[in-house]
Amino acid sequence: MKHKTYYRTAGICFLLVFIILGAIVKLAPDQLNGFDQTITAFIRTPYPTLNQFTIWYTKLANPMTVAALTAIAAGLMALKKYYTEALWLVINVGFTAGVLNSLIKLFFMRERPTLEHLVVEHSYSFPSGHSTGSVLLYGTIIILLPLFIKKKPLTRLLQLLLGVGILFIGISRIYLGVHFPSDILGGFCFGLSWLLITYPIYLKFRHSKQSKYKHSKKEESQ
Repeated sequence: MKHKTYYRTAGICFLLVFIILGAIVKLAPDQLNGFDQTITAFIRTPYPTLNQFTIWYTKLANPMTVAALTAIAAGLMALKKYYTEALWLVINVGFTAGVLNSLIKLFFMRERPTLEHLVVEHSYSFPSGHSTGSVLLYGTIIILLPLFIKKKPLTRLLQLLLGVGILFIGISRIYLGVHFPSDILGGFCFGLSWLLITYPIYLKFRHSKQSKYKHSKKEESQ
């Protein structure tokens, strides 16, 4: 119970940061200029040396890639009868990253940076869809990995690599000139808030399902 409370509390904190950041973006976006410009200048220091690598790397969070990986991961979970996990993953990525994040963009209608864009983007800027999608896809996998990989050292290594990978997806969007750093922060906060707030709900459904299964088995044995 305590762990569920911690996750929920952390999720609410990330949600509050997102709401405050969103309010600034909507009402006083100039207040973010110093923050955005300083971080953008630092991240783009190696420009144009890393152009080709960054263009390739950012594709790991492109909508088509995320959709394909979600379908594959959810399908494998379903084959192994991890139906609750598959459903949680699909809701996180399909609904929250795919639909809800797009609707939020329409509310804020923040234009993208005026820097040269190294990739083509047509939607609004805040919050970053790539950041939200990477958190919800790879973040869900980070949480669920211990169910599928029993060796803790390997699990921890993969979780670390995925976590670093999520961070660099956000960095790649800034480097490519298609997002402000505050867009990335907003996407990360929104994705993390949803992930951490819904995690206890997922656990509740999972434990409920396990209890019903054990109860039915007990009745069959009597």
